[in-house]
Amino acid sequence: MALVVKKDDDRDEEGEYSPFHGLEKGAVLQEARVFNDPQLDPRRCSQVITKLLYLLNQGESFTKFEATDVFFAVTKLFQSKDLVLRRMVYLMIKELSPSADEVIIVTSSLMKDMNSKTDMYRANAIRVLCRITDGPLLTQIERYLKQAIVDKNPVVASAALVSGIHLLQTNPEIVKRWTNEVQEAVQSRAALVQFHALALLHKIRQNDRLAASKLVTSLTRGTVRSPLAQCLLIRYSSQVIREATVNNQTGDRPFYDYLESCLRHKAEMVIFEAARAITELNDVSSRELTPAITVIQLFLSSSKPVLRFAAVRTLNKVAMTRPLAVANCNIDMESLISDQNRSIATLAITTLLKTGNESSVDRLMKQITSFMSDIADEFKIVVVESIRSLCLKFPLKYRALMSFLSNILREEGGFEYKKAIVDSIVIVIRDIPDAKESGLLHLCEFIEDCEFTYLSTQILHFLGNEGPKTSDPSKYIRYIYNRVILENATVRASAVSTLAKIGAMVDSLKPRIFTLLRRCLYDSDDEVRDRATLYISTLEGDGTVVESDKDVKEFLFGSLDVPLVNLELSLKNYEPSEKPFDVNSVPKEVKSQQLAEKKAAGKRVTGLDAPPAPTSTIDTYEKLLSSIPEFSGFGKLFKSSAPVELTEAETEYAVNAVKHIYDRHVVVQYNCTNTIPEQLLENVSVIVDASEAEQFSEVGVKPLSSLPYNSPGQTFVAFEKREGVTSVGKFSNVLRFIVKEVDPSSEEVDDDGVEDEYQLEDLEVVAADYILKVGVSNFRNAWESMDPDTERVEEYGLGTRESLGEAVSVVMDLLGLQPCEGTEVIPNNARSHTCLLSGIYIGNVKVLVRLSFGIVGHKEVAMKLAVRSDDISVSDAIHEIVGSG
Repeated sequence: MALVVKKDDDRDEEGEYSPFHGLEKGAVLQEARVFNDPQLDPRRCSQVITKLLYLLNQGESFTKFEATDVFFAVTKLFQSKDLVLRRMVYLMIKELSPSADEVIIVTSSLMKDMNSKTDMYRANAIRVLCRITDGPLLTQIERYLKQAIVDKNPVVASAALVSGIHLLQTNPEIVKRWTNEVQEAVQSRAALVQFHALALLHKIRQNDRLAASKLVTSLTRGTVRSPLAQCLLIRYSSQVIREATVNNQTGDRPFYDYLESCLRHKAEMVIFEAARAITELNDVSSRELTPAITVIQLFLSSSKPVLRFAAVRTLNKVAMTRPLAVANCNIDMESLISDQNRSIATLAITTLLKTGNESSVDRLMKQITSFMSDIADEFKIVVVESIRSLCLKFPLKYRALMSFLSNILREEGGFEYKKAIVDSIVIVIRDIPDAKESGLLHLCEFIEDCEFTYLSTQILHFLGNEGPKTSDPSKYIRYIYNRVILENATVRASAVSTLAKIGAMVDSLKPRIFTLLRRCLYDSDDEVRDRATLYISTLEGDGTVVESDKDVKEFLFGSLDVPLVNLELSLKNYEPSEKPFDVNSVPKEVKSQQLAEKKAAGKRVTGLDAPPAPTSTIDTYEKLLSSIPEFSGFGKLFKSSAPVELTEAETEYAVNAVKHIYDRHVVVQYNCTNTIPEQLLENVSVIVDASEAEQFSEVGVKPLSSLPYNSPGQTFVAFEKREGVTSVGKFSNVLRFIVKEVDPSSEEVDDDGVEDEYQLEDLEVVAADYILKVGVSNFRNAWESMDPDTERVEEYGLGTRESLGEAVSVVMDLLGLQPCEGTEVIPNNARSHTCLLSGIYIGNVKVLVRLSFGIVGHKEVAMKLAVRSDDISVSDAIHEIVGSG
């Protein structure tokens, strides 16, 4: 029955409506009484069942009584011989899922149908029986199911096989006894039967790797005729190849010849499945990949949209890791930019953006400009993200790409689309310094006519951070003050803060900023007035709030020295009393730091949502350490490492260490958490054995006075070393404390405590701890701008390595430098590679490194290391690190 019909009464205004509109359960249950009529009307009964099925699929719940009543009424319809009604009865019984005692009522009728001469009855009865029966009853009908699997009628055989696939989840032992019959069905000439039989047979054997491999081996010899089954076999072959690659180190790739032979199959689905499988193999070589890419390239010019879409989507995935392999298809993909199917056109453009070279950027931009107005926002976002990646790949082309982004920013579009464009411009500004001024002007022009409050406030905040760092910050003031005049209260408040920040950072603009801020004192919104009052009183420095220019900036725009998550937790736990809330009581260590880092690794926050400065963590550490008298005289903090776990998960005490590097000192911060509710730890410190770190001498310890349950705390140990030297060594650590028992119910603490110790893992200080990861937007320009006399070049043998990627990873970890221009990604099966690294060596010395790797002989890796820096001794030090590593 059609669910949507046309109205006939008004041909001038034809509209579509649902016949089920306004359907009520009570009325339909009343109609269901028609099932009890002595003279059944098959058509009317089918209509009522359709309504019942609609209600069930819309989430309408039937009470136990209602479901039972309908079920028994439906079973009476077995007396009708109408084929359409019988099929509706089968559907209704499946949807109602009767209980065990009710199943008995229909079992005999279904078993009778299962042995009927009408094939449609047999197939549907099998499906219903297998859906509603349990183990004991299934054993009784198992003989019939085995016979149905090898039945001559393909509809019956497929019904039995599909039922077997479902039953494998609930009664696997019974289904596994059907192996002989299923193997026979695999040889069937019916395409669907062979497809379902292969799927079931593989599911039966999937947990036995050897049996699954034997199944694939036997079937790849040409016994599979069905294109659908052939596609399944290709997928199973790929799975065997992947498992063999992991377990087999010889490099042999079984079944690859079979996949390649499928590229010459007469069925298009088989050809495409084989090509896609080859492109997804691990470590596939260029020789193995070429035939698959050639076949996919032919599909790009197919007359069938589904083939063009499948081909360009596959090439899009390949381009993420092997852009050069797809470059030969660029001409064909350019013709798809004007494809009527916009999904195909979008994928073609994003693929071209990944595979194109620097010379083709301008041509692509012209083609994309005419294309953007014809696609939906979700496709536009994909294109914008691809353009962002292209801009970072070819930084010298930022003008053309930035111009394109600014043009589409002025066009109509939704919030997500506009946010994607703004995020892209922000990222380009941060990563390409030359693009800052033009990018900020584009953002200023956008907020002149921006309808989204969120984007306006975020852009204003970004202008406050980046505007003062430009050559002429005054040119942004007009755009910012226009927001005070023309926008809503939220944006006006944000604009006031931005003006104040520029005034605080740029002294020459302060008088003009004061004039504008005083005008804001008469604003209709109290938030705007309050902000203006605060900024005027503090920036004028009358001594009532702050005392110096440095204090002004810190008071108004400095970051909190406690993590927000800890502040929020402390405020929630604070009970109102006469004693005010003390912000100094908030822990400075984030308990969930590891979890946050894992999330950050999985999803990088970019654009406006990204933190404004990557050094916020080190700023927090520096404030914490400078507040400790013992360490305040150590000077400027150079680097803080990521936390290193010194205990295993789920232990009594959780401890991780952060290494803080100074010119002449190293301070180790031990972050401790007590995970035992019945204990309070006091006088907590870490005893460090530095016998394997002879270049360090301990100069100070700051113990932790108290460590309650689940409340993080820190203890510190400071070491002295030679200034500017990359001293390395290993520290043995023991946690020492006094443990006191705590009554969980009353939270009373025993007065008597016991001194105890807890062994921690060793902590190493390595050469990479003395190098900051700092990238450069254009490595070539940065390299050539450095004095060639500081360059040091040596060749090294790295020994036997499983792959070039392993060798690159080892050296990068050893040096701790920032990879540039995506050179950390090594093409599969590459025998040579160049990696570009940059960073800051301790003493604020800029370092650039060019690594050239090559495989000589059997898995022997050689490396050429070229270093340039601001200090020739640092170039020598980098070579010493590699030589001793």
